[in-house]
Amino acid sequence: MTLTELFVNNTPHVTVFVDRCAGCQECVIRCPSGALSMEPTTWTVLADDSACVGCRQCVRTCPFSAISVGGPMLVTERHDPPLHHPVELRGNVDETRVGFATWDEAIAEASRCLECPDPTCVRGCPAHNNIPQFIAAVRDHDLATAHRILSRTTVIPDICSRVCNQSAQCEGSCSWSLAGGEPVAIGRLERFIADQAPVPAPSMTSEAWVEHAGGGMSVGIIGSGPAGIGAAWDLIESGASVTVYEKESTPGGLCMWGMPDFTLPEAVATRPWQQLTAAGVDLRCGIVIQPEDVDRLLDEHDAVVVAHGAGVAIRLPVPGADLEGVVDATQFLQGAKAALEPVGNAQEFLGRLGLAPTNSTGTPFRVLVLGAGNTAMDVARMARRLGLDAMCIDWLDERFALARPDELAEARHEGVEVRFQRTLTTLKGFAGRVDLAELTHTVQEESGRQPKVLTGRHDRLKVNLVVMAMGYRVDPAFAEVLSHVPIRKKATGVSDGQWRASGIMANAASAYANHSPVGELALDREVGLWAAALPVDERLWVVGDALTGPSTVVEAMAQGRRAARAILDAQPSRPGGAERRPSVAKRVLVCHESAGGTTAATATAIAGQLAAFGARVTTLPIAEVGARELAAADVVVVGTWVEGLVVARVHPAKATRKWLEAMPRLGSRPVGIFCTYGVDPKSTLSEMRSAIEAKGGVIAGERAFGPKDREGDAGHLGTGDFVRALVAQLGLEANVAPSSVPWRTLDSVRVVSR
Repeated sequence: MTLTELFVNNTPHVTVFVDRCAGCQECVIRCPSGALSMEPTTWTVLADDSACVGCRQCVRTCPFSAISVGGPMLVTERHDPPLHHPVELRGNVDETRVGFATWDEAIAEASRCLECPDPTCVRGCPAHNNIPQFIAAVRDHDLATAHRILSRTTVIPDICSRVCNQSAQCEGSCSWSLAGGEPVAIGRLERFIADQAPVPAPSMTSEAWVEHAGGGMSVGIIGSGPAGIGAAWDLIESGASVTVYEKESTPGGLCMWGMPDFTLPEAVATRPWQQLTAAGVDLRCGIVIQPEDVDRLLDEHDAVVVAHGAGVAIRLPVPGADLEGVVDATQFLQGAKAALEPVGNAQEFLGRLGLAPTNSTGTPFRVLVLGAGNTAMDVARMARRLGLDAMCIDWLDERFALARPDELAEARHEGVEVRFQRTLTTLKGFAGRVDLAELTHTVQEESGRQPKVLTGRHDRLKVNLVVMAMGYRVDPAFAEVLSHVPIRKKATGVSDGQWRASGIMANAASAYANHSPVGELALDREVGLWAAALPVDERLWVVGDALTGPSTVVEAMAQGRRAARAILDAQPSRPGGAERRPSVAKRVLVCHESAGGTTAATATAIAGQLAAFGARVTTLPIAEVGARELAAADVVVVGTWVEGLVVARVHPAKATRKWLEAMPRLGSRPVGIFCTYGVDPKSTLSEMRSAIEAKGGVIAGERAFGPKDREGDAGHLGTGDFVRALVAQLGLEANVAPSSVPWRTLDSVRVVSR
């Protein structure tokens, strides 16, 4: 059968270039339909077109470009319920995006899932929900199992399924989307689960925490937004005593005051805190925590989690920005939400803004909204519900804009005018109140390049209110207490082999996903997720927007849970507090850069001696050590060889220097450093010490090992005070003399390695 005949018959066709195939089986193990196998003689891939569904997963995962797939994708059409558009918009805050109404609709959509062996959608989800499993539970009509699966990774599925930008996350990473088609409606299926059965409340018997013990531990959390919810949930389930400090009168953060009811109904937004307080969380609203209060909280609690979010609105510094009638998004959204509630008063709110529904000529007042992202769309759509005209401007090209395409379409349908490639240059007023806005045109040629402002092309607009809705930033007042945050959420170096092999990094998502680089975005989110597990200072963790700058609800929640796990693992104790779980082995990471094997052998010897004291030790080359591995250690030991010429200058090995430069913040984590040398190491240790201290690490011991150390009597490694210093940091009893463990023979000592 020819390719033409195959395509006419609407059948995919797989071509294997056997001269390129290396027999690595990456494609075989990831094919969701069983269409690929290995030819036993040549050990190259065999394809069965009759089993192929055309998802192109094999094309994305093959490292040698040895496979091509032609023809259609064999998948049914995606079903999205139509938007709910109110006949009368003014005052109506009903949800505009609706979920699946029936089991038949949900199961039909769930049946589109391929249940991929290495699901890229899971990597695309910031919380790493096990999407194929919960979708399978929907197909089985099993809500209890679906909730149990979701609860392992998320505590707010009802919120995330409504507010997540799925097209740039889980759905954009779906195999169908990566192949250029329409993904499974993952967000609506998650919402269906939460709509059909209540989200389970925190439980001390939760399967996720049966092996953790938080009993007797006290943790303070600053902020009650998604990051605070995630941290409080896991900590209260572990048996810890949790106190949450919230500056507003009601908890929930941005989910409460920053998201209109037509996007996130109040009943859904308030559900997590109703359950958390019922489970025993001490929620203290109306309590403002200043930076100078952090030390006091550390005295009162064993650990403190800073989750205050990014609540400071960004204001554009243009002439006239101080005129009456120029407000920020926070002021507008908080007031508008209260005004549109059943007991609210829209007229009173408009009066406070100096407006009425219509002006003296009978035409609506015009609200100019600066920005075209999620916040700006919420502001503009709320303005329309107050009976006002609304226009959004953004200096980006619409092709590269940050606005969600679906949200942009909804806003325009509701009468919001959106103009791209415009920037505000001046505001002018009359009698002290804003009256006129001058806009300048811009041009943007590429998505990664900043727009250029064009001279000589201007717009002049009569405006009655200007709302600056360009997003939020972290409160700079905490900069002195929380140094080096927010961090740069950008993955560096070569991505993890498993990520590359999954196929998520192979190409950008489809037009459905607005051509977002979903793999790159997902990998960048991992930086924040693992940084959340590392304290920024002793017993002090930072999560959510406070850690990474403005991000998403699901990212913040996932980071809060990750910090909670780190706290439960670390078992911190305030001065004078009771030590808990003394039987749990202390965790030591011994990492090394080794050219000829001497440094690796020394690292193994040190690891063996620490293991003899009762520590749980992992040894790894530094190339395999990232934030994940650092977060899982109580003490880190770093070893390198000495590079350079004595007559010139010597340093730690180049790979070590690069690794130290890319290392995340260590948050007062104890670090031991050592080097091996054949000639004088000179400033090698001092360079390592400076690099680690710059990252917030505390040097617990340092040692340079020369030829005499390796060739001493009986082949013993002369560790001496180096190992003893590390043992003291771990709080272990020195019941074994360090020199009693030979560096060449460690058969009797079990060291965890990989």
